[in-house]
Amino acid sequence: MLKQIHSTPTIPPEHIGFSRLLQFAHLFQAELFPRLEPEIGPIDDRLALFIAACSMIPFGRLLAPNSSTGRPPKSRLALAHAFLAKSIFNCPHTRQLIAELHTNEPLRRLCGYPCRSRIPHESCFSRAFAEFAQSELGQNAHEALIRATQEGRIIGHVARDSTAIEARERFPKAPAPAPAKKPSRGSRKAFARLSAAERLALTGTRLEKQLNSQATAVEMLAEIPKTCSIGVKTNSKGHESSWRGYKLHLDTGDGQIPLTAVLTGASVHDSQVAIPLMKITSARATHLYELMDSAYDAASIHAMSARLFHVAIIDPKTPPKPKTQLPCRVKPIPVLDPPEVIRYRERTMAERVNGRLKDEFGARFVRVRGAAKVMTHLMFGVLALTVDQLLRLSR
Repeated sequence: MLKQIHSTPTIPPEHIGFSRLLQFAHLFQAELFPRLEPEIGPIDDRLALFIAACSMIPFGRLLAPNSSTGRPPKSRLALAHAFLAKSIFNCPHTRQLIAELHTNEPLRRLCGYPCRSRIPHESCFSRAFAEFAQSELGQNAHEALIRATQEGRIIGHVARDSTAIEARERFPKAPAPAPAKKPSRGSRKAFARLSAAERLALTGTRLEKQLNSQATAVEMLAEIPKTCSIGVKTNSKGHESSWRGYKLHLDTGDGQIPLTAVLTGASVHDSQVAIPLMKITSARATHLYELMDSAYDAASIHAMSARLFHVAIIDPKTPPKPKTQLPCRVKPIPVLDPPEVIRYRERTMAERVNGRLKDEFGARFVRVRGAAKVMTHLMFGVLALTVDQLLRLSR
């Protein structure tokens, strides 16, 4: 029975539409769990979430088949499920995950290890994790899950925000900027003969280039730094704090469902990732409003949101304090309209998702190095959080 459940999900993930989530949750409670309890014992909340995640996330069809010669490698599907259990059970280290597999017999059998001697060594976990990071298994599985479950659903609000990810690694020092050279007369004449688009490509900001570029979201993200760096942010009380590591940018839909996740260096400003996130999220789900804080208040972001037929509700920036007190020169402080204020309150779901991701799904304990591995570690937590919110939404 366990082998059958481990190898094939109850409902194929490609056929799970949002309208079938209620039926899917009912099958868990009425058919799957009663059959499992006589074999593995009582099923608590975390184990139930793990079973649902293994059934809904299509790891099996995303893992590459083994084509190497020599000794057969350990099952990558079982290792992927073990890393998913690491996020669900909030294990800070791989050694703690291995200890949990040794002591938790139901979890070990559900992962695919019938006895303790079949649990791989810690080095095997490390090699498999490096393979998952190189193939972007977490990102591909999350995209497949979102496309399958959000098909045909109209999402009212998408909250866009970022959260700090602390890492234990060194970062390369930024090279010293080259001294600016005064352009020669010939170069100024050549620049004057260029078209407006060509001038923008040379002198425009990154947001202006993203707005007027025909590049895809993947090509835009390739130009954004992803290496470890120092980030600085100001909290709600006006105090600055810094961290070393990365920044996770999330698009969260109604129901606190993470739709898109992008990892950058900590020093990258939130606005630099807004336009690629818009394009990726628009391709995965249909939504109406985009809620962002004042860090995203830029003309290019407003224009791109309107181009994608969305309504951007962005908290306006507070203008700097004027140097003069003449009433004719004092700019009024921009405010949102009353209906926009009511809708903007939904943006707090992004804060709740970031908090749950760190407190319950392992995003606070990053013990790997490199952007690819850090992203894979975070994506296992995002996958678990997405499944949890989908099941809560279907109740």
